[in-house]
Amino acid sequence: MTASTHPLWAAFFAATLFTCLGNGTAVSAASPEPQPVTVWLDALDLSHMNQGWGRPEVNRSIRRQPLSLGGRKFARGVGTHAYSIYRLNLAGGTEKFEATVGLDDAAGGPGSVVFQILADGKKVFDSGAMRPGTAAKSVSVNLRGVKTLALVVTDAGDGVNHDHADWAEARFTVTGAKPTPWQAPKEAPYLLTPKPGPAPRVNGPTVYGVRPGRPFLYRIPAQGERPMTFAADNLPAGLSLDAHTGIITGTNPERGEYKATLTARNKHGRSSRPFKIVSGDTLSLTPSMGWNHWYAHYRRITDAMMREAADLMVSSGMADVGYQYANIDDCWMNTDGGNDPGRIGPFRDSAGNLLPNRHFPDMKALADYIHSKGLKAGLYTSPGPKTCAGFAGSYEHEAQDARQFADWGYDFLKYDWCSYRSVAGTPPTLEDYKKPYILMGSLLKQQPRDMLFNLCQYGMGEVWKWGAEVGGQSWRTAGDLGVELNRLFEVALKNCEHRDCQKPGAWNDPDYIQIGWIGNARGGGMPAPCAMSPTEQYSFMSMWALMASPLFYSGDMTRLDEFTLNVLCNPEVIEVDQDPLGQCARVVTLSDDTFFMVKDLEDGSKAVGLGNRGHETATVAASWKDLGLKGSCQVRDLWRHKDLGRFSDQFKSEVRARGVVLVRIRQGS
Repeated sequence: MTASTHPLWAAFFAATLFTCLGNGTAVSAASPEPQPVTVWLDALDLSHMNQGWGRPEVNRSIRRQPLSLGGRKFARGVGTHAYSIYRLNLAGGTEKFEATVGLDDAAGGPGSVVFQILADGKKVFDSGAMRPGTAAKSVSVNLRGVKTLALVVTDAGDGVNHDHADWAEARFTVTGAKPTPWQAPKEAPYLLTPKPGPAPRVNGPTVYGVRPGRPFLYRIPAQGERPMTFAADNLPAGLSLDAHTGIITGTNPERGEYKATLTARNKHGRSSRPFKIVSGDTLSLTPSMGWNHWYAHYRRITDAMMREAADLMVSSGMADVGYQYANIDDCWMNTDGGNDPGRIGPFRDSAGNLLPNRHFPDMKALADYIHSKGLKAGLYTSPGPKTCAGFAGSYEHEAQDARQFADWGYDFLKYDWCSYRSVAGTPPTLEDYKKPYILMGSLLKQQPRDMLFNLCQYGMGEVWKWGAEVGGQSWRTAGDLGVELNRLFEVALKNCEHRDCQKPGAWNDPDYIQIGWIGNARGGGMPAPCAMSPTEQYSFMSMWALMASPLFYSGDMTRLDEFTLNVLCNPEVIEVDQDPLGQCARVVTLSDDTFFMVKDLEDGSKAVGLGNRGHETATVAASWKDLGLKGSCQVRDLWRHKDLGRFSDQFKSEVRARGVVLVRIRQGS
């Protein structure tokens, strides 16, 4: 037996808590290991859980029923809705996360979800697609030393309908600091787009589709100091230009192609741009651009607000880079209920004509006012008995309404499925999905004016495969983006999967640009600064341009500030969207968070977006092999209007969290 193991020595060491060193320093005995405690997910602050619909529910499903997976009820947990993400700071104090996950039994439809867990940005759990009938899955993840955690629910790539997800019995084993919600550092707005100079710059599409014999209206988009004078060489007969306003009016020419040149002059110089008018059967040879009231004003919209928006489209400079439609969305007709007596009234007069509500005293006068600015006017209805907001729809009055819209002078119709579900079969067939759009599409073609037709039915029935066939110029490919802006990247990348169904005159529409001041899409609230970071707002515009999406701003025009206009009004970015090839970018995935998008342009160059949908800065590279390039290539930063030099083999860049670096790459000299 050694001295250290003798019972007397053991008692001595147990009673002694420190040893005195020669310098008088005391050394404490080792502290006992901290005892693990359980921290339940449902006990944390869930206000920072971002999800696609509704709010996270504590100890119940998103339908506010008991959590239920595969017939088994759970007393504790969190019900959420895809797309959902909850980020937490763990500070290295959490040992383990455990849960049982799956699609809630009360989802009420063919939902599909994927549960993922990211530890310090690395995926450590993936459930795979879980649908009705998929057995619940147990989760047990070692988190020792992990600093940040993300609990994610995706839509399994097929939309978010009925995606009711449960984190049942979700709990952390903690030996240190308890988990706390992670919040991104506040990012101050920054400006990338250089201010336009005093010299003229003519912008806008270089090709423009019309139908013979209809009224022609086009305001030449041009930046630069005013006053400015305009000229148009080789305009076809029947068209004339006001040299002071730059507005071209008249009657669309006979079938054929007419190559004109548009010029703007002021005391600082001149600028010219080719403008080919194609008179035939195809409208919207480039994606339409404008403003729509919905995500700013909802039920509050009025005639005065529409006129003010048209004024601001011109005075802000938006019209100078190509925005040309001022579109009314829902709630301009009468409804049969609600809190605003000015919107309650009969749906139609004795002759069956659709009646606007008292906030819109003269629909023709409103269209005329918008046209006087050189802009175009759009409006909205539904093929069903009522619109989404419960206002008068066009069901069984389609021909009468199409004629009335044309007589009023409108140039664009958004046709929103909504209550048509009560008319269609259950479940709707492909023929049901097509039927109302075939009818209205044919009616619009018969009208004595060009009217763009936007199919708003949320991608049902794979509308991208037949939208053009029924007369549409654009069609929504997914649900309302306003309720799932946290899925900005996912929506864009999903939209790109339909790229082969897009071409000039036929555009996939992933919904409106929602930056600046926007309302609360879940409740129609008053506009407030959007929750996206400045970087995400630049990414929004970059990806929509790369996809050749319609560019409709849907924020509060009266709250336009320098930053928002900096994002909306970059002519080099807009040129990518308006390129005559009409190509939607293809996506090359590099990692879970990084990717690039590449789009061929008419002049032989390529637009490339280096994307990072993660929450940390990342280096992203696009190789010439993947881009289809060779040799030395010139690279230009489109947001900064700056040539970056020549590169060989690849182009790479640091990309901010949730960012997209947008460049144009040109092969050769």
